[in-house]
Amino acid sequence: MIGSYVAVGDSFTEGVGDPGPDGAFVGWADRFAVLLADRRPEGDFRYTNLAVRGKLLDQIVADQVPRAVELAPDLVSFCAGGNDILRPGTDPDDVAERFERAIAALTAAAGTVMVTTGFDTRRVPLLKHLRGKIATYNGHVRAVADRYGCPVLDLWSLKSVQDRRAWDHDRLHLSPEGHTRVALRAGQVLGLPVPADPEQPWPPLPPRGTLDVRRDDVQWAREYLVPWIGRRLRGESSGDHITAKGTLSPDDIKSRIAAVA
Repeated sequence: MIGSYVAVGDSFTEGVGDPGPDGAFVGWADRFAVLLADRRPEGDFRYTNLAVRGKLLDQIVADQVPRAVELAPDLVSFCAGGNDILRPGTDPDDVAERFERAIAALTAAAGTVMVTTGFDTRRVPLLKHLRGKIATYNGHVRAVADRYGCPVLDLWSLKSVQDRRAWDHDRLHLSPEGHTRVALRAGQVLGLPVPADPEQPWPPLPPRGTLDVRRDDVQWAREYLVPWIGRRLRGESSGDHITAKGTLSPDDIKSRIAAVA
């Protein structure tokens, strides 16, 4: 039984796309922490979320990994390198070498380190051209996991998140339902009983006409793509001036989820 959990990563683990009642994000890691806490006596579970949106692998290793090592929890989830892979010219082989050094440090201090793969981006317009690069990096992540005995949260094989309803309006981050399905899959990876099947089929959607699709694409480009490109050109990150959520109470997480359900 896991009594302590530390989440390390970027926007995916921070929970971007899954807002709580106060505007701060919840996300799959917080939801997964609730699943873990429910298996412990009340008050006998510690959870810390160190993730910050926009962070590159080296930033995560410098800022978050030492803190996770210091806490020495029963479980660490580590999702990093995705923002590096998105950047032009990055080599997934090089990123993977730095990823492995972080896993070596974490596995020396934590009971279990769960790693995550990248999503299959075949249906993500902005990212589908990077599908081969992401698949290469995923292969490295799985190989590192084999070498260090890490369970793998395989997001590439999670078919339910191929549905557009699993994604936020920005098309880069998961929606609340998408985060929920990842949390359920994380529970399955560790052999926990989960309250629902993460691959449960979505209800049918009414067909969309060409004009509807085009209108949505134009609105998306105006609201999300142009600002995203602007930040890249200015060398800015969405995580600038953002502080990690830190230690959280599972009961407070439940209350925040219920408030927006």
